[in-house]
Amino acid sequence: MMNQAETDRLNHLCRQFRKDLIEVLHERQTGHPGGSLSVCEILTVLLFEEMRVDPDHPDRVDRDRLILSKGHAAPMLYRVLAERGFFPVEELHTLRKLNSRLQGHPCLLDTPGVDMTSGPLGLGLSVGLGAAIGLQKQGLSSRVYVVLGDGELNEGTVWEAVMSASKFHPENLTTIVDYNGVQLDGPTSVIMPEGDLKAKFEAFGWQVLTCDGHIVADLYDSLQKAKTITSKPVVIIAKTVKGKGVSFMEGQNAWHGKAIDDAHYEIAISELGGTD
Repeated sequence: MMNQAETDRLNHLCRQFRKDLIEVLHERQTGHPGGSLSVCEILTVLLFEEMRVDPDHPDRVDRDRLILSKGHAAPMLYRVLAERGFFPVEELHTLRKLNSRLQGHPCLLDTPGVDMTSGPLGLGLSVGLGAAIGLQKQGLSSRVYVVLGDGELNEGTVWEAVMSASKFHPENLTTIVDYNGVQLDGPTSVIMPEGDLKAKFEAFGWQVLTCDGHIVADLYDSLQKAKTITSKPVVIIAKTVKGKGVSFMEGQNAWHGKAIDDAHYEIAISELGGTD
């Protein structure tokens, strides 16, 4: 169980990450605010509390792996990785610039801390499953964490991987769904209704855990429980809010990838605590 001091520390980091994200996306006039804001606590708990990584040696073979399959949330991944020490925080201002290491979607070849290039949705779980099996065969204790978007679950390749994981069920794989209920074109319930997602994963032979994806202690407890389940693959359905923390973005598909103008920037920064 996470103690109160650590809970407070992670919540403080998440508030700062959200503010910095808005700063950079407004400055660059590009990027994906909605899905980046919803995945903030998930990435923060993984990289600061859960995963075994070494920023000074980002390629060490026994590290845990993180695959952000919903690659459009790269701006938040970069912010968390920077704070964790993989590269300077100041480098965030190069987002999407020519020759920057911080491309619009994560690139394994360019960016320290990125374990898989992602962008085309639906591929992350297949790669994560293969990585987890490979690590086990090498006798390594490393774990693999795959973060999926709920809109991404429209992709058939996800369900092929879900079916394959039920056969191979490596004990070192944890999947997390950023379940914010909104995708590019509208609510997931309208664009491609998912029905009972818990029952759907269970029908494929998975163990399903659920949590509030914005409560760091809840996320941490679910991740700890996931590691104790070895008889079947595990997915954590983390209920989140698209655009979390900025009132006019919350639950709005228009802010999936919309540039932040000056007026909206001022409102967002004010709601997130103002400039330093």
